[in-house]
Amino acid sequence: MERDVWAWLDAHVNLESLGVPAGESRRATHPTLDRMEALAALLGSPQLDVPAIHVTGTNGKTSVARLTTALLVSTGVGVGSYTSPHLEHVHERISRDLVPIANEDLEALLRVVADVEAYLPGPPSYFEILTGAAFRHFADTAAEVAVVEVGVGGRWDATNIVDARVAVITNINIDHVEYLGPTRDDIASEKAGIVKPGATLVLGETDPGLRAHFEARSAARIWRRDQDFGLRANALAHGGRLVSIFTPKGDYPDVFLSLHGAHQADNAAIAVAAAEAFLGRPLELEVVAATLGRVTSPGRLEVMGHQPLLLLDGAHNVAGAEALRAAIAEGFPTGPRTLVVGLLREKDPAEMLVALGASDAARLVCCRPPSARALAPEEVAAAAIAGGMDPECVEVIDDVATAVARALLATGPDGQVVITGSLYTVGAARAALHPAL
Repeated sequence: MERDVWAWLDAHVNLESLGVPAGESRRATHPTLDRMEALAALLGSPQLDVPAIHVTGTNGKTSVARLTTALLVSTGVGVGSYTSPHLEHVHERISRDLVPIANEDLEALLRVVADVEAYLPGPPSYFEILTGAAFRHFADTAAEVAVVEVGVGGRWDATNIVDARVAVITNINIDHVEYLGPTRDDIASEKAGIVKPGATLVLGETDPGLRAHFEARSAARIWRRDQDFGLRANALAHGGRLVSIFTPKGDYPDVFLSLHGAHQADNAAIAVAAAEAFLGRPLELEVVAATLGRVTSPGRLEVMGHQPLLLLDGAHNVAGAEALRAAIAEGFPTGPRTLVVGLLREKDPAEMLVALGASDAARLVCCRPPSARALAPEEVAAAAIAGGMDPECVEVIDDVATAVARALLATGPDGQVVITGSLYTVGAARAALHPAL
């Protein structure tokens, strides 16, 4: 009987959901890349066949990966891209020239991994399986570069079997403390682990107090944001931003960026620098302008509707929530706001609600992200009421789709519905909204 590869994949430990018995999480053991290295060897070491741009950081990783991929594709480079987590379908994680992998191709790759599993030192995780499949796909399709987003951290992430020519750090903030440690220094040290000797490091983090973690990694060169590359201008524009970017190799003045939020301009500057570092030359201004003018980043300050304004943003930590709040205040008309919030249990709901500005919202609808790590929506509601919100304005609706429908019904055409708190919440909302689009 032919193996059901999807059931096989789902049966593996998934640290993104932690829907596994206690003690089976990798947190209970010393972190190691041994299993991932063994899997890659059995697959023919495909990570050695394709040069890589490796991206980590607390926020902005996926946006930077998508922007970098788009810029390189626009120059005629064949790009494989690996990001996580997915919003709606697992195929989104593995793409070639921004086109998600075909179902039959992913199934075939999963069968290959399943066939070699018995020869591994232990069962691979869900993420390791997909990482191996991605590297094999990029080699099989003769990609000229792989843009690879770290899952969590860097040093011990499954993706860190690549010897990347370019390493990218977007920023360092507090997140995933259960894996990476409680301080920004701890987190910086873990994320610096992707920087290999001889690589070019594109460093988006600007805190000089963290610089030593990155300088100790023996990169051939370090491009620092606001010194070697960055923004000369970052202004609000209709439908996005008007930015002027500088890099060690070029200047790109007055470029329209079709993404919302001042932080996305920083991500664009990092992506332009990363593409230049890989190519070893400046990009053409026309290519940068055309690419940034049409790029998308699903689930990141994504406008899904009007009257009421409907925004999706996967802000899942305090820094991301603060960036979302600032972007809404700067870039969108004011109006009564309904927040739909679903958090994971590692997050402090009171801190997240303060960062989101929940006390200024007209209504809060608390829901449960579709993850075993979900925080009970009743806890989010209790934190909101304890923080001063009127209980009459706080609702608990467990299902994301039902919560979104309720928010839309309760919000007038001059209002806003903002869905946030987790990419799992945003992905479920996005799937529920498709029939209405």
